[in-house]
Amino acid sequence: MKKAIFTMAAVIMMSSAAMAQDEQKKDNKRQMPDKTEMTQRRTDMMVQRYGLDDKQKAKLLKLNTEYADKIGGPGMGMRRGGGGMRPGMGGGMRPGQRPNMGGGDNNRGGQRPEMTEEQRTEMRKQMEEMRKNREAYGAELKKIMTEEQYKKYQEDEQSRFRGGRGGMRGGQRGPRDGGQTHQ
Repeated sequence: MKKAIFTMAAVIMMSSAAMAQDEQKKDNKRQMPDKTEMTQRRTDMMVQRYGLDDKQKAKLLKLNTEYADKIGGPGMGMRRGGGGMRPGMGGGMRPGQRPNMGGGDNNRGGQRPEMTEEQRTEMRKQMEEMRKNREAYGAELKKIMTEEQYKKYQEDEQSRFRGGRGGMRGGQRGPRDGGQTHQ
């Protein structure tokens, strides 16, 4: 009798754990939207931010879809830390997870490992390609937006690339350490 009760309790606990894992997998899928969803989110965010009309929205969605894999930025295939970089570049990993990129000890007190000249050349080439794609995207966007809308977009882009967290992400943030200076 006791064996039957313990067996049933064990079965119930294992099935509960399996159901919890299934729920966790569903939650993870909800957190990672696909490329189409991300493109739609970026378009909607830009429509709201820059006050685009329905005609502009349709053109912008087409443009964002076309450039989804070509440029980085919120919802465009790359995250701010380089999360969408090509394999072998180490982008999107935490410092403890970075692969050894050649040249010595991988544990340098939080510093990145040295890159080989070949890796540097490849990275420069990718950055140049991305810059050209951003310029082409901007030129097409200028045709869609009014002068005022495009000016606001350019200001957001400049603050985003100067290291600020402005732009569509919601404005500048203060220092992480509460404004304290370290000496």
